[in-house]
Amino acid sequence: MGEEPEKPKEKPNFGNSGALAAASNSVTQADGTSVTLKYHEPPEARKPPPRDLWKLFVFKGEDILDTIDLGTRSCWLIGRDMAIADLGAEHPSISKQHAVIQFRHTEKRNEYGDKIGRVKPYLIDLESANGTMLNGEKVPESRYLELRNKDMVQFGSTIAIAMHPGLRRVRNRNTRFLDTGISLRI
Repeated sequence: MGEEPEKPKEKPNFGNSGALAAASNSVTQADGTSVTLKYHEPPEARKPPPRDLWKLFVFKGEDILDTIDLGTRSCWLIGRDMAIADLGAEHPSISKQHAVIQFRHTEKRNEYGDKIGRVKPYLIDLESANGTMLNGEKVPESRYLELRNKDMVQFGSTIAIAMHPGLRRVRNRNTRFLDTGISLRI
């Protein structure tokens, strides 16, 4: 009779499915739900050396609310989701996972050919709804931009100013602060 021909066996597929990355990039909350992180630290991530005293001054208007030592870790997630954010900002203009300040080790060669390595802070926007601004210009999504002395960063309507670790002056006269929300200075 008419037997059907045998189907060839399916060969194994060793391609990337993304399942492992999704599982390793998720956090289980106390209520049992899982949140997938939008950011994963790169291989060049490093904590800044202790001699670089990177600090974050949290402001509301002209008043300092808090001071955070950024040298304690290599990565700071800024966002509204307090369960996973390192720097939580409860403001409607901030996304749950808004942006990251990432310290990265970079190397350059001097005029003699010697490698000179340094850990520098970088900013990356995590495809936030209201965006991140650096010195008045929109930060491209998912792209690292180096933070430099006196850079002004705006997360939604929250402001931060990047200050060099050796700089002692906290107040910048050219900076305007929002009366609503929390202003941040680095």
